[in-house]
This record gives sequence, C-alpha cells and structure tokens, in this order.
Amino acid sequence: MQKMLAIDPEKCTGCRLCEITCSIHNEKTCTPERSRIRVTKWENEGIYIPMVCQQCDVPICETVCPMHAVKRDTETQALVIDNELCVGCRLCVQFCPFGSIGVDDRTKKVIKCNLCNGEPVCVKFCEPAALQYVDANTLNTRKRRAAAEKFSDILKKTLARF
Repeated sequence: MQKMLAIDPEKCTGCRLCEITCSIHNEKTCTPERSRIRVTKWENEGIYIPMVCQQCDVPICETVCPMHAVKRDTETQALVIDNELCVGCRLCVQFCPFGSIGVDDRTKKVIKCNLCNGEPVCVKFCEPAALQYVDANTLNTRKRRAAAEKFSDILKKTLARF
C-alpha cells in the first residue's frame, strides 16, 4: 500500500513547526531554511500551504537527472537523492512542477523530502493535523466524500430557494 503526505491547507495555521522539526530531524539544527518542507503563505488572504515533494508516479526530477542520482526507495516509495552521485547541476530543482526540491545554501547539496524513512516527523508535530501520512486510496476516498458533501450543501441551498 502506497502512502503519501496529505496536506489540508484549511487546517494549516502557518506555525511552521513542520519546517523546524524537519530541519532538526534531517540536519540536526533548528534552521527552517534547510527544511524539506516549506510553508508558502499568502498574507493578504491569510492562507498557508505546506509544500512538499509529491513523490510523483512519473517523477520529472528522476527523468532529467543526468547522473541518475534520484531514485525511488523500494520500501517507502519516496524519491531520494543519492548525494554520492549528485553533481549539483540542479536540473531536478528547475523541472520540479511543485518547487519541492531545494538547495541547502550551506552544503550546496540538493535536498527534498524523503518521507523520513516512512515516518514523516512533520506529521507527528503538526498539531492542527494539516499534514497527515495516509494511504493514497484513503485520501482519494476522503476527497470524494468531502466533494460530495459540498455538492450536497449547494444542492440543498439551491432547492431551498424554490
């Protein structure tokens, strides 16, 4: 069963604890700029959206890497960077459609979410539960149910007018 990080921007408060815990777990330092997850904010709208690698089924980052440094972990299905092979060309950074691959300014190495070996630390510390690590099929079922509820509410409001 393939699992994935599910993001609910409506629950995100913009606390950025996910960035802090990620940097501590992966870099052993509290430096959110070195995190593999980034919270993007639209201040005027009051919206915060955690952005992280989507672990694509057909990963462009893997396709464009001339050194074959991007590989899928067979256990977690996460796309990981082999720093021994990576030459820092940053093609993966340029081609990622989600902007989820970064470069560590200190080490100059490419960094991206590796799902913390199947136990994403960001999820454990996300108090409002804006981040969840779920089975991909479960997520699809949740989204379908939520869409059906919204449609039902709209239909009820429309019918109430008549």
